[in-house]
Amino acid sequence: MKKTIKKILLISILISLFFGVTGIRVQAQATVTSQVFAEVVSAITATETSKLNFGRFSPETAGGEVIVDPQGGRTTYGTVILVAGTHNSASFYITGELDATYSITLPTIPVVITNVDNSKTMHVTDWSSIPIAGKGVGVLHGGSQTVNIGATLQVGNLNDNPTGSYAGTYNISFDYN
Repeated sequence: MKKTIKKILLISILISLFFGVTGIRVQAQATVTSQVFAEVVSAITATETSKLNFGRFSPETAGGEVIVDPQGGRTTYGTVILVAGTHNSASFYITGELDATYSITLPTIPVVITNVDNSKTMHVTDWSSIPIAGKGVGVLHGGSQTVNIGATLQVGNLNDNPTGSYAGTYNISFDYN
């Protein structure tokens, strides 16, 4: 048994010397070189090609609503009477990366428009669009698309909303997905 222990000890010493002299080592990790890529695409842009215009009307005794839909149609509720003249939905020309999808975000709170002569106000609500607003609903087929926007104008009576021109601003977002 003593001889066996000496042989095992001698073999162990020889193996240790061999690996120590030759420099062979067992590694617990590996290192690799890989690649990384990125692609910059053109920015999404929006150009207003037509302003939202509720047109001419009279609120009469109780007021109501004037609705311009995304196709440009105009209707009323309440005592509002439409008068001839220009009215139209808003239109935006969207450009960007070929066939990219994008989101449309419309106002979620009423937008105030103000009489330029006397500071009386009306509210624009119930925004709608074609394509319908939401995440990933727009597609830039060929790198562009037109978005049409409509909304509802809340109109008071003649005391609340006297004659004159009313104006205001609103924000709409067009974002890549």
